[in-house]
Amino acid sequence: MQTITTVGLDIAKSVFQVHGVDAQGKVIVRRQLKRRYVLAFFQKLPPCLIGIEACASSHYWSRELQALGHTVRLMPPAYVKPYLKRQKNDSADAEAICEAVTRTNMRFVPTKTVEQQSCLMLHRTRHLFIRQQTAVINAIRAHFAEFGIVAPVGRTGVEELLKIASDGNDKRLPDVAGSVSRRLAPSCRCSRREYWSLIA
Repeated sequence: MQTITTVGLDIAKSVFQVHGVDAQGKVIVRRQLKRRYVLAFFQKLPPCLIGIEACASSHYWSRELQALGHTVRLMPPAYVKPYLKRQKNDSADAEAICEAVTRTNMRFVPTKTVEQQSCLMLHRTRHLFIRQQTAVINAIRAHFAEFGIVAPVGRTGVEELLKIASDGNDKRLPDVAGSVSRRLAPSCRCSRREYWSLIA
């Protein structure tokens, strides 16, 4: 069997596609691999160049394959797309990746370390919390407006609405609507500084 020098690896959640060629560009292997067999497959190969699209879990696979002695290069999917020769599917994607990774003018994405990915997760989680908080505040304002109750923009305005919801003597808001609003209250009272403490 001729030596595989370059591999295009199309990663997925469970079934991966491998497209491997030799130094002359002749196709040596074109096959699917279940996730649990990926590392075992590459462990048997001599060190080669592996191309992967930079997407979900690509940095993990890059680190794992580099640990086996391979050279791994991550590429933005938009830069791989021009090398797609036929209808888009996993096999065609792997072939396009295999061709793109050998191009001298290709731009690559550095593989993130575990620490870098952890930091990125921290920022994304904080951003998610803030987006959810904004959505809840907007929902509370919209619900209260349906009953003709409005408040100034900002945190103090929302607090005014929540005080109405918790005031049993205020009959502007029906009991069911007040109960629902009180359940939403904790989600919109957390400050941005407190979000850091939640995930730090």
